[in-house]
Amino acid sequence: MTLRSRVRTLVDGAYERVLRREIGDGPDHVAIIQDGNRRYARSRGDDADDGYHAGADTTERVLDWCGDLGVEELTLYAFSTENFERPADQQETLFDLLESKLREFADADRVHEQGVCIRALGDVDRLPERVREAVDYAEERTADYDDFTLNIALAYGGRHELLGAVRAVARDVADGALAVDDVGVAEVESRLYRRPVRDVDLIIRTGGDERTSNFLPWHANGNEAAAYFCSPYWPEFSKVDFLRSIRTYEAREESWRRTRAKRAAALVRALAADLDEARAVASRLRERLPGEANAADLDEALEAGGTGTGETAD
Repeated sequence: MTLRSRVRTLVDGAYERVLRREIGDGPDHVAIIQDGNRRYARSRGDDADDGYHAGADTTERVLDWCGDLGVEELTLYAFSTENFERPADQQETLFDLLESKLREFADADRVHEQGVCIRALGDVDRLPERVREAVDYAEERTADYDDFTLNIALAYGGRHELLGAVRAVARDVADGALAVDDVGVAEVESRLYRRPVRDVDLIIRTGGDERTSNFLPWHANGNEAAAYFCSPYWPEFSKVDFLRSIRTYEAREESWRRTRAKRAAALVRALAADLDEARAVASRLRERLPGEANAADLDEALEAGGTGTGETAD
């Protein structure tokens, strides 16, 4: 290792410790778009296969980082529906890697020691038989675990997923199995792909592009998940980058809490102003309306308004 490399390692280690002290509990569910494997390989003069294998190594490290930080669910965008448009040789390379890694993860000691449940999300039936068999093997080997969930998005497309759910709802309504008035969030969710356990809190994309690429629109965009975009290619993604993404998530959550608190305070002030105005009007009316009974009615109405229930307080 060169002097420069040693210095860089020391600096990164110190920065990791600083970042770790800055963040708290972090998100429960992180989703990652692993972009830049081929560009990483080209930048080093390597074949695309080398980039994919380097990216797989990063995936293993991220699993360890999630365990260290208490993340309970991780979803990786491993193969999108758009990937079917790639040249056949590139697809075969990805299929080979997916098959080998699924089986490797399913047999890994740390997966069983850490109670990792592996699940595939997507139109898995479109994949080659050998990949489908690897999916079944990984899911069966880890089905009884619930300490950590690893979702592998395969043949996945968010728009296609939502379209399939809508069509399924429409068929059930047409068949009379479901009433239109009963269509709600639960009805749609039950017709999505084998879905994540929980909504996405943080979505990360590597490789420099700032877009979510049709990834988990229901569970991420629908939950207003925080998004973190970074320039390193996926094989270069480091723990410092991961900790920065967690810090971004927590800063956003804190911003949301402040915004909600400000809105609540503004609402209270608005209600208080309206109540003051009502009291002033009642005071003027009390002077103009004869009799104790009318004054009592006004006082009762003001008291009910102060409780915010529309009824007198007990």
